[in-house]
Amino acid sequence: MSEKKPLILVTNDDGITAPGIRHLISIMKEIGEVIVVAPDRPQSGMGHAITVNDNLYCDEVHLDDQVREYSCSGTPADCVKIATQEIMKRKPDICVSGINHGSNSSINVIYSGTMSAAVEAGTSDIPAVGFSLLDYSMNADFSHTTEFIKYIVNMVLDNGLPRATVLNVNFPAVEKEKIKGLRLCRQAKANWVENFDKRQTPHGRDYYWLTGEFVNQDGGKDTDEWALENNYISVVPVQFDLTAYHALKEFKNWNFEH
Repeated sequence: MSEKKPLILVTNDDGITAPGIRHLISIMKEIGEVIVVAPDRPQSGMGHAITVNDNLYCDEVHLDDQVREYSCSGTPADCVKIATQEIMKRKPDICVSGINHGSNSSINVIYSGTMSAAVEAGTSDIPAVGFSLLDYSMNADFSHTTEFIKYIVNMVLDNGLPRATVLNVNFPAVEKEKIKGLRLCRQAKANWVENFDKRQTPHGRDYYWLTGEFVNQDGGKDTDEWALENNYISVVPVQFDLTAYHALKEFKNWNFEH
């Protein structure tokens, strides 16, 4: 008797029709049984937002005859919640999120809907990986990601992931022959230096447009930013326990416990 195929949940934050998720679905079909639950529209930058004060809709759609797909009115985190609690008959063996159009390296991980979907799965002890390509174009070429995504997903299925950990994988936007391979990294210390461009509508109402510059303050060669700049695929283990363990000892001197 052949082994049962792994059950794979696919989601994203760019919307169910985005080229990135369509490419990821095509790869996952070669590995296991695929169920897709993804936003019905772009939800980039939503972080770990969930829908609490509005109706949540989830409708079956038919974009690929080989997989079951659902278009959800909510956020990426909503998609994972409703998939695992209402749609799927059993817990998926893995959740894959992406492929995101644009970077989710360094500080971007905290804003990312792509990674928040993976984290949401991780909180339910589902092994999860978020995939991103450093190309924001809807016409981005994802072909060079295929073999690496297969490799990573199969490794996770075979070995699992450490408790309370998900993977953040970013691809440089270069031709396949220029990629030097995978590199296990830490998240770079970097941030956005932002400002708001104040403008006015034709009716005289003020509005603001967020602009900014990404600044990498980290010179380490073990970071995701260094890896991507040098044509490696960065793989960063991300924990969703936000406790600052290194600071606990210092705070004990603050006499909180009395």
